[in-house]
Amino acid sequence: MGIFSVLALPLLLLGISGIIYIYQSVRWLLSKSAVQNKVVVITDAISGLGKECSRVFHAGGARLVLCGRTWEKLEALYDALISVTDPSMTYAPKLILLDISDISCIRDVAKEILNCYGCVDILINNASMKVKGAVQSISLELDKKIMDANYFGPITLTKAILPNMISRRTGQIVLINSIQGKIGIPFRAAYAASKHAAVGFFDCLRAEMEEFDISVSTVNPTFICSYHRQPTPGNWEASIWKFFFRKVSYGVHPVEVAEEVLRTVSRKKQEVLMANPIPRAAVYIRTFFPELFFAIVASGIREKLKTEEEN
Repeated sequence: MGIFSVLALPLLLLGISGIIYIYQSVRWLLSKSAVQNKVVVITDAISGLGKECSRVFHAGGARLVLCGRTWEKLEALYDALISVTDPSMTYAPKLILLDISDISCIRDVAKEILNCYGCVDILINNASMKVKGAVQSISLELDKKIMDANYFGPITLTKAILPNMISRRTGQIVLINSIQGKIGIPFRAAYAASKHAAVGFFDCLRAEMEEFDISVSTVNPTFICSYHRQPTPGNWEASIWKFFFRKVSYGVHPVEVAEEVLRTVSRKKQEVLMANPIPRAAVYIRTFFPELFFAIVASGIREKLKTEEEN
């Protein structure tokens, strides 16, 4: 009886773990089957996150249309995808040159995208441009460039694809955005502004498209980690500001984001916030206790400036 009592808890935990694993595996397989034969457009497919999204959707049997700024990188991605999958179970991706920040060419590129298969089932707006610096040091031209890449580019492409979805009364639009569409972080004003604008647009679009059975989803990760980047301790690592926003410790890997995008598409989630507890708490503090949030941000800025002066 004593031995059974000792083994009961570990066996119970092992059984529960097995059930959870099987459940998650089944859900993952269902997520992949949900995109089989679907026409999926991915912008900036040659970025780290774009490559991972391409990989999971290609493995799921989607008919991919991959967009990027560099033809050689698109071809390299194409070769990488077809080399690791069964050609009888997947479709060879279509490749399209697209600079999402070049607004004047997007409508023509959208026609080229539609000509690939005659329709688009899922549009994944992934392209993004970042800039870091004090407001007074960033030129207005660079502000506009950031807005073109992160706001005007995605909405222009979305508007160009939308009539096709409306006429078929089906489709899904995904915006891969950022937690900075929810909270503004100092020294990233232009980036945060563009992400806030995108969230506002796609929130409105979601409500307007409901009557046409078109789903609109936004995925908001924190900092997306590099494949090879390692944590580097800073001189103000222990500050309140770092406690809330240190990047590497609370970032997410491109593989995680890509898999969440696939789940979002299969379950038609409206909004996803990919954040660990501390950055997630920051979003809620900003919403319900704005004065506290602003005080924390101001404290972090003062400490950063003090540290720079000491160095």
